[in-house]
Amino acid sequence: MMGVDKETGEDRQRRLFELTSQTSLPTMFYNDERPRNVWIEQLALAERIGGADSPALIPADFEQRAQMLGLCAVVLGEDGLVWNMRIMNDGPLGRKYGYSDEASAAAPGKVAEVIALLDRQLHKQAERGSKYLIGDAVTAADLYWATMSMCVSDTPPEIMPATQQNQGMLKFFAANSKVPAIADVLTSRVQEHQHYILTTYCETPAVLGGNPL
Repeated sequence: MMGVDKETGEDRQRRLFELTSQTSLPTMFYNDERPRNVWIEQLALAERIGGADSPALIPADFEQRAQMLGLCAVVLGEDGLVWNMRIMNDGPLGRKYGYSDEASAAAPGKVAEVIALLDRQLHKQAERGSKYLIGDAVTAADLYWATMSMCVSDTPPEIMPATQQNQGMLKFFAANSKVPAIADVLTSRVQEHQHYILTTYCETPAVLGGNPL
């Protein structure tokens, strides 16, 4: 967790910084290999060590791979959807990602632009009979988008139940979904894709621990 431990006064992320020279999460450790804290390296590792019978999240076709990595980047990368969601409000996390009044004012429009891009891609795919963002099978783009889209949606309890610990986060995410620029592009197509991917390929309800309400 970010911040200072109230009992000891120590930086909670000190050990993470000692190990990785940075404080972003998630960070992946695997055997004696280097730590990985960048999404594209984590994806490559997950693909390499995943079960032989699990879906391939990185397309073998390089044209599809380029499309998939591009969509992932606008969701996960610098100045993408999640990045701009974090700087919509002032706070420790927002300041870590470069909060300013100007950046915060521009952030909802950038978030909306990414969502609209994904909606157009889903529309193109639906016209050719596919439920997925790329090709005819699930890829990392579907999974990253479906999970990250929860930060700009009113997540129902059958997807992620509220607890005493996460209720503030869920209320924040629900409030993001009502920002006019974002609400305008949260189409039924986007929401149906999110629900399909989460309930088909992810563990739902996502119980992250904590005390049920």
